[in-house]
Amino acid sequence: MILRKYITSLFICLFVSVSAQEISVDIQTKMFDVKVKVLNKNTNAPIKNAEVFVSGKYFDYNEIYSYYLIKARVGDQLRVSHPDFETVYYTIKSDEEIKILVEGFASEREFTVSKSSRKMKSIRKPDLYHQYLDSANFYKKKDIDLSLSFVEKALQDNQSKQRNSVTYKTLADVYLYWKQYDLAVNNYKLSIQIKDNTATKIALANAQFLLNDLKESKHTYTNLLNQKLSNYERILVLEGLGDVDFSSKKYNTAKTYYKESLKLAKESLVTAKITDLNSKLATVFASEGNVAKANIQFKNSLNLAAKENINRALEEEEKVADFYNSNRLFDDEIKLRKESLIKAESNKTSQKKFNLESDSITSQKINYKIGNAYILKEDYKNAIPFLEKSKKDADEKKDITIEKDATRKLSEVYATVGEYDKALKSYQDYVKLVDAAYIQKEQEIQQVKRFSKKISDNQNRIASLEKDKELAESKISLAYIDQKLSEESNQRQRLIIYSLVGGFLLMSLLAYFMFRNIKQQKLANNLLALKSMRSQMNPHFIFNALNSVNSFIAVNDERNANRYLSEFSALMRAVLENSDEDFIPLTKEIELLELYVKLEHNRFKEKFDYVISVDENIDLKQFSIPPMLLQPYIENAIWHGLRYRKEIGNLAISIVKKDDDTVSVTITDNGIGRKKSQELKTKNQLKQKSKGMNNIKNRIAILNDMYKDRVSVVVTDVLENGEGTKVALLLKKK
Repeated sequence: MILRKYITSLFICLFVSVSAQEISVDIQTKMFDVKVKVLNKNTNAPIKNAEVFVSGKYFDYNEIYSYYLIKARVGDQLRVSHPDFETVYYTIKSDEEIKILVEGFASEREFTVSKSSRKMKSIRKPDLYHQYLDSANFYKKKDIDLSLSFVEKALQDNQSKQRNSVTYKTLADVYLYWKQYDLAVNNYKLSIQIKDNTATKIALANAQFLLNDLKESKHTYTNLLNQKLSNYERILVLEGLGDVDFSSKKYNTAKTYYKESLKLAKESLVTAKITDLNSKLATVFASEGNVAKANIQFKNSLNLAAKENINRALEEEEKVADFYNSNRLFDDEIKLRKESLIKAESNKTSQKKFNLESDSITSQKINYKIGNAYILKEDYKNAIPFLEKSKKDADEKKDITIEKDATRKLSEVYATVGEYDKALKSYQDYVKLVDAAYIQKEQEIQQVKRFSKKISDNQNRIASLEKDKELAESKISLAYIDQKLSEESNQRQRLIIYSLVGGFLLMSLLAYFMFRNIKQQKLANNLLALKSMRSQMNPHFIFNALNSVNSFIAVNDERNANRYLSEFSALMRAVLENSDEDFIPLTKEIELLELYVKLEHNRFKEKFDYVISVDENIDLKQFSIPPMLLQPYIENAIWHGLRYRKEIGNLAISIVKKDDDTVSVTITDNGIGRKKSQELKTKNQLKQKSKGMNNIKNRIAILNDMYKDRVSVVVTDVLENGEGTKVALLLKKK
C-alpha cells in the first residue's frame, strides 16, 4: 500500500534563548550558518535526499553531522522539497537550528504479490526511486543517455502523483540542459498537470522563452505574479518578464521589470542577481542608444562581478568589452580585454568549470578580439602579436574557427603593412583552415543528427512507460495516442472529402469564365487539377500505410507497430509539407523514397531486398521533381510484382546523370510482371490500378504543359517473357 506523505508539523528548536529585540544588526546583514534537520517523525531518522534551497542556492546533506548546513541571512527564505512530501517554506529569523518533522515518510514501499496461486503475502521491496532520480541528476550534464535511462527506471513502478510530477520535472531539466527546449516545455507542462508547483512553472516560463515562444512565456510569468511567491522566486519572475519584453524590443517595460527585480534583490541581498540585473539594465540602455547610462550601469556590474568570482568577472568583462567595441571605444575595450586575458591565463582551469554557451572567455578569442580592436584603430603593428598569439593558442586547443579567423586577419594586416610574403603565407594557411573547418562542420552536422535520433529514441521509450491509469487520465498513455491518431486520421479524411467537393464546385463555377480568358482559365484549371490529384493520392497512400500497421497489430507485434507508426508519422509530415508544391527539390523526393521503401521493406522483408543508388556527380540542388511522383511506381513494383514472387526479389532505384541538363531515374524490379499481375487481380483491383496510373499520367501531362516538358516516363518489361518491370523517368533541370 502506498502511504500518503504529508507534513504534520514544522517547529523550530531553540538552543540559545534570546529575545527578538536582542538580534543584532550585524546578524541581520551578515551571512551565518544554520543547521537544518529533516527527520522522519515515526523513526526520527534523517531524510538525506531532500532538496534544500536558500535564495536559489542548493545545499547538500552533511553525512558526518547528519544535517544540512546552510548559509543564510535574517529574512532569507528556506525551501525544502522532496518527491514524497509537500514543499516546506520558512523565513530565517536567526542562526538557531531548524527541524522539519515528516509524518508517514517511508524508505521502502509495501506491495502484495501472489504466491503459489492460492494465498497472498505482503512483502517489502527496496525503494530505489530516489537513487534513480539522484543518478539522473548526476549524469544530466555528462551523459544524456544514462540520465534518461535512470528517468525511465524511476517511471517504471507505480509511483505517487508527487513522485511522477518530480520525475517529469527532472526529465524536463535534462532536456533543457541539452537545448531540447520543445521537449522540455512538454515535460514541464506534464509535471504541472500532474501536480501544481511554483518552481516548475518558473522553469516552464524560462523554457518557453528559450524556445522563443515569447507570448506563452509572458503569459506563464504574468500568471505567476498573482501567486504567493518567495522573494527569490519573485526576483526570477520579474527578471523573466524583463527578458521577454527586451526580446520583444519593449525597452521601457523591460527596464521597469528589471528595476523592480533589482530593488527586491538588493533588499534580499541576493548578490548574484544584483550583478545580473545591473548587467541587463546596461544592455537595455545600450540597445536604446543611451551610451552614458549604459556605461555607468556596466561599471556597476563589473564591480559587483569582481566581488563574486573570477569566472563571473570574466563573463561580465567580455560583455562590457563588446559594448565598448560596438560604440567604437576601442581604447577602453583593449584595456578591459587585456585585464581579462591576464585573469584567463592565470586561471586556465576556470575555463572548464565555467561553461558558457558562447565559449567567450578562451584566451585565443580574447587575443583575437584585442587584435581586431587594434585593426579598427588602424594600429596594425600592435594588432599582429595578438593575432599571432590567438592563432597559436587556437591551434593548441584545436579551435579551428578562431584559428581560421585570426589567420585571415593576419593575412589582411600583413598585406596592409606591405609584408606580402607573410600575407601570402597566412592566406594559404587560411585556405587550408577553411577546408578543415568545412570538414569539422560536416562532422558536427552528423553528430547533431545522431544526437537528435538518440533523443527521439529515448523519448519514445519513456513515452511507452506511460500506461497506468493516472497517466492515461493525463492523456499520455499509448492507448490515448492510438485513439488520438485514429481521430486525426478520420478528421483528415473528412477534410479531404470536403476539399474535393469544394474543388469540383469551384471548377464548375470557373467553367463559366473560360470563354473570357482562355489562357488564364487553362492555367487555373491545371493548378486545380494538380491539387485534386495530389488530394486523391494522399488518402490512398495513408490507407495502405494504416493497413500495414494493422497487420502488425493483428499479430500482436506491438514493437514493430510502434516503430512503424513513428516512421510513418515522419513520412506523413514530409508528404503533407510538400502537398501544395508542384515541384520539390530532388533531395527531398529521395528522402521521401528512402522512408517509404524502408517502411514497405519492414513489412515484406521476406519478399524483396532493395538498393537506392544516387550518382555522386549530380548536383541535386539544381533539379526538382513533382512530389510523390515516383512513389506510386515503387508501390506497384512491390505490391503487384515482387509480392507475388515465391523467392525473394530485388528492387533497384537508380538516379544517374544523363547530361548537364537531364537526370535519369530508373526503377527496376524482377517481379512477376504486369501481364501476370493483371491476371491475378480482381475487376475492382484492376479498376483502382488503372485510376492510379491514369492519375500519374495526367499529372505529368499537366505539369509538362505548364513547365515545358520537364518530365517524361516510359514503362517497359525487363524480360521478353513479360517478367520484371522497368520504369525510366527523365527529369530536366529547372
